[in-house]
Amino acid sequence: MVKDKRSNKWAFLIYQESTPENYLDILEEMHIPFVLSPWHDKDVNKATGEFKKAHKHGVLFFESLKSYTQVSELLTAKLHAPSHVEVVMSPKGMYDYFIHAENPDKTLYNIDEIESGCGFELEKFLITNNNEQFLSTVIDIIEEHNFIEFNNLVRYARVENPLLLNIIINKTYFFAKYLDSRRHSNHKKESEQ
Repeated sequence: MVKDKRSNKWAFLIYQESTPENYLDILEEMHIPFVLSPWHDKDVNKATGEFKKAHKHGVLFFESLKSYTQVSELLTAKLHAPSHVEVVMSPKGMYDYFIHAENPDKTLYNIDEIESGCGFELEKFLITNNNEQFLSTVIDIIEEHNFIEFNNLVRYARVENPLLLNIIINKTYFFAKYLDSRRHSNHKKESEQ
């Protein structure tokens, strides 16, 4: 990688054995939004069949462009991280890699163990990158509560599960059509009786 490359999103790696125990406090003190994978402690080296050293993948989200050297030096000094850092080309790809969502040959890690701080919008990140699960959850809520009106769904999400409100807003057309079809099928059933 060209060392003078600049980006505002940089991926890094930390190893459990060399990272300070208060790594979250250190990251918070840097005042840079961040997200970290769960501890990858069940990854297997394909060549040897042995477990790899426990590690976390992380991403820093800077407000301005930073160079490879700036980010590398910051992380090695503060977290004892390896000096190699990489530009993040796809936050969705990072999310998948954090929990091995798209790789059935690797251990699946728990989404609830993703850590973040300094204003990083974890809920928005999770909803954006795990859309299918949240779509299914909203559909289940519609069915469980027998909603047929969009405003009832929105009011429910606002009070009971604000995380879902964002996906409902972003998928308004889909959910409005789904609720319309439920209402139509309910009216049809009633008129047949």
